[in-house]
Amino acid sequence: MPADTVREIIRLLIDAYGDRAWHSDHQPLATLIQTILSQNTSDTNSRRAFRALRKAFPRWENLAEADMNDIAHAIRSGGLGEVKSIRIRQALQEIKQKRGNFDLSFLKELPVSRARDWLMELPGVGMKTANCVLLFSLGMPALPVDTHIFRVAKRLRLIDTRATIEQAHRQLADMVPPESVYQFHVLMIEHGRRTCKARRPLCPICILRGICPSYAMFTKSTDALQE
Repeated sequence: MPADTVREIIRLLIDAYGDRAWHSDHQPLATLIQTILSQNTSDTNSRRAFRALRKAFPRWENLAEADMNDIAHAIRSGGLGEVKSIRIRQALQEIKQKRGNFDLSFLKELPVSRARDWLMELPGVGMKTANCVLLFSLGMPALPVDTHIFRVAKRLRLIDTRATIEQAHRQLADMVPPESVYQFHVLMIEHGRRTCKARRPLCPICILRGICPSYAMFTKSTDALQE
């Protein structure tokens, strides 16, 4: 059963990389803005852009009313400054219009699906961004699927190899136990970065090799290249 397989994957990844306990790094709105900044750029660049943005606009009210060029200038290190500046200001203005303030903690009181839908109505917010806000800031069992999770899940045949990223979000959400969503997310990313790499997965030392349907295929390919 997929759920049993997921539990075994989590157990093995914990053995390899250690347990992971949830902790909140930011308030929900800060996580939302930082996640928008992280779209199509590196973590290093997005963190740098977020720090610069908060330094230039310490108050959310100031950012919501700022000139677009000033926002784009502040976040230029993150790439796509013009596009992201539009999304950020529009999202802030829409939140203020709907809620009368910038506090997103009310989402914690909603079912995950409703909270996700509310966020996805904001400009520039897709399923991954919405799930990041819910998981990292509010501790809700919403699973963001990044490129590492998408790749590793396909190799493990947890999802169809032809699945889209949106289908992957929905399929994995149905099989990962709610209490294990955070662990699954961070451990799968770590495994994708350190072992199950995009071009040359390190299959011979992989902790999941005993249950991975792709193990034989990748090791055979490696052997062929070495002959």
